[in-house]
Amino acid sequence: LKPWLGLFLPWRWVTAMGRVIRGQRKGRGSVFRAHVKHRKGPAKHRALDYSERHGYIKGVVKDIIHDSGRGAPLARVEFRHPYRYRKVKELFVAVEGLYTGQFVYCGTKATLTVGNTLPVKSMPEGTVISNVEQRPGDRGKMARGSGGYATIIGHNLEESRTRIKLPSGAKKVIHSDCRATVGLVAGGGRIDKPMLKAGRAYHKYKAKRNSWPRVRGVAMNPVDHPHGGGNHQHIGHPSTVSRTAPAGQKVGLIAARRTGLNRGTKLLKAGSKTKEQRRGDRRAVLGGGSSQTRSRAQPSQKKRS
Repeated sequence: LKPWLGLFLPWRWVTAMGRVIRGQRKGRGSVFRAHVKHRKGPAKHRALDYSERHGYIKGVVKDIIHDSGRGAPLARVEFRHPYRYRKVKELFVAVEGLYTGQFVYCGTKATLTVGNTLPVKSMPEGTVISNVEQRPGDRGKMARGSGGYATIIGHNLEESRTRIKLPSGAKKVIHSDCRATVGLVAGGGRIDKPMLKAGRAYHKYKAKRNSWPRVRGVAMNPVDHPHGGGNHQHIGHPSTVSRTAPAGQKVGLIAARRTGLNRGTKLLKAGSKTKEQRRGDRRAVLGGGSSQTRSRAQPSQKKRS
């Protein structure tokens, strides 16, 4: 269309554009909202108060329940209100080994027992923890999936920082006042059992959100996806895309630092040696040179007749 036609026609007719792609539609909500009808509630630590900062508070596990759309079971824990004559019920992520009727303790002075919640500064290195706070008082953000756990690597007492290893293998530094629950999340081994049939995947994602089945972009038409079209199912251009790309184009590997498999050898620092070079040096120290150098230095003698 000619630019001057915009004076007489609606703007949506003048702009040359494709269909609104799936990634754009997800931002609008509609059928892509989370299915929360049967969910029991948010699983969090207690709100950080005086009793947790300076001592501990005791609760009892009343029930362990299933939460729709979540792989890990939840625990209903009942506490006495610190100031009023009433009971307060909390919903925690259940850890492996937790049982109904168990007493759990939350606070700085709680003991290091499975199910208890305390700051990471009160735990030794190597402790297995779950439902870790990212910042003090946010009530738990990391290592919450079924079978997941984080591990404490070390403490820096001068700067009040603790280094932990997350379920992904990444290492993260958090404030030492962040709370965590001792033990790993219950419900582990869930992904070891194969789906086997489409019906199970259907019911799994029906409880979560509208994210299955997922049509590949190369299987679509050009109007539906940047990867669509062509006589063979291929992308036809690099799959990497800029961070600042427009929404209808922002599919594939977004702002990728690198692509492909981890191949090749690591780059060595100046002056460092490879494993083979170090092994040769060790042999030379222990046995007066490697086997190859010894064989070269002592040529074989011919037998005398």
